[in-house]
Amino acid sequence: MSSAATRPAHQDHLWSVDEHLEDILATVRPLEPIELQLLDAQGCVLVEDVTVPVSLPPFDNSSMDGYAVRVADVAGASEEFPAVLDVVGDVAAGQAELLHVGPGQAARIMTGAPLPPGAETVVPVEWTDGGLGEGPVTGMQARALSPEGAEGHVHVYRPAEARAHVRAQGSDVRAGDRALDAGTVLGPPQIALLAAIGRGTVRVRPRPRVVVMSTGSELVQPDEGLGTGQIYDSNSFALTAAARDAGAIAYRVGAVADDAETLRSTIEDQLVRADLMVTTGGVSVGAYDVVKEALTSVGDEDEPGTGIDFRKLAMQPGKPQGFGTIGPDHTPLLALPGNPVSSYVSFELFVRPAIRALMGLDDLHRPRTRATLRADKALSSPKGRRQFLRGSHADGQVAPVGGAGSHLVAALAQADALIVVPEDVESLEPGTEVEVVLLG
Repeated sequence: MSSAATRPAHQDHLWSVDEHLEDILATVRPLEPIELQLLDAQGCVLVEDVTVPVSLPPFDNSSMDGYAVRVADVAGASEEFPAVLDVVGDVAAGQAELLHVGPGQAARIMTGAPLPPGAETVVPVEWTDGGLGEGPVTGMQARALSPEGAEGHVHVYRPAEARAHVRAQGSDVRAGDRALDAGTVLGPPQIALLAAIGRGTVRVRPRPRVVVMSTGSELVQPDEGLGTGQIYDSNSFALTAAARDAGAIAYRVGAVADDAETLRSTIEDQLVRADLMVTTGGVSVGAYDVVKEALTSVGDEDEPGTGIDFRKLAMQPGKPQGFGTIGPDHTPLLALPGNPVSSYVSFELFVRPAIRALMGLDDLHRPRTRATLRADKALSSPKGRRQFLRGSHADGQVAPVGGAGSHLVAALAQADALIVVPEDVESLEPGTEVEVVLLG
């Protein structure tokens, strides 16, 4: 893992959002490709073009249950004057030995079965009497219950053009075609295509393993009782879910108490399963900000640029941030603030792009659009400080959800966008056009 991050010379440097993100993305590199079984490759990014080795379908086959016939034998057929053909047998999907259909003959054929030699078209069973002699039918009887259906005569009540209801060999893809491009994220349809062309394994970049942990002696796990001064840990759940939503394999670690040695030990234990580590809480300027205390001096003296750098960013919420690499493999670590809103906004701006960079994707960021601000009062922002306000976006308009510094998780749950306030703007009036990061 590269550790080529750019560090400012002085501690009081106020980083911009873009500077911090550039530093992160300069450090994070795509994971090395591996060969995976198809289902294990779901959600991964393909690193090679995949060429079709065999055409799909590999042979002409029927798209209907019905009868394989010659066109001339059913020309002019009607309910008043049906064509009467000899049934020479069944053609089922997967059947190796095929019948030959001669003049005046028909073969009962099932969906997906190869078009037998001599046959030129397929008439659906609904256009026939099904061999029963009692007028049009709606389907075939099961062979196990009525084996005589594969012999005798069939009345055909409608003509069929050549190759009607026939799926031609190679009509889906042809041998030599490119099935999938490098850079494709493998979802269910892509997995299906790979299986259909006979690929059992595929070369991909694996989904990154992300370890998420909250810090704070006040944090209690859900389902446990709350004591005085305690709150439930929501951040680790939110960020683990967000990491999975971004495409990672995410592991949640229970909240770590405000003890520097315990935190360092927990991080060391977790490094074995981490391509990226995310902590939340303990990065500000308080006496109990344990992440800052524990990780400020963990860098390798022989490797310039390693270790965790704690910064102030020109953004609200989310001013205090930490970033760097840790451990023998220089695993990237992002230390986010503990405020639930600050933590989630920071994830969207910095962690999500890092995860997608590890996956080898080119499209790292959430989509952005322009919207009109709809609010009861103006939005204010300290001059020179970029502000990211949660918003509810619909019909080209966006309304703030909660206040800029709100800690309310309930307000966060209503948000489907981030409203981006420019750095050089002190306030925004209702009706102003703003930039919006779409979360959904």
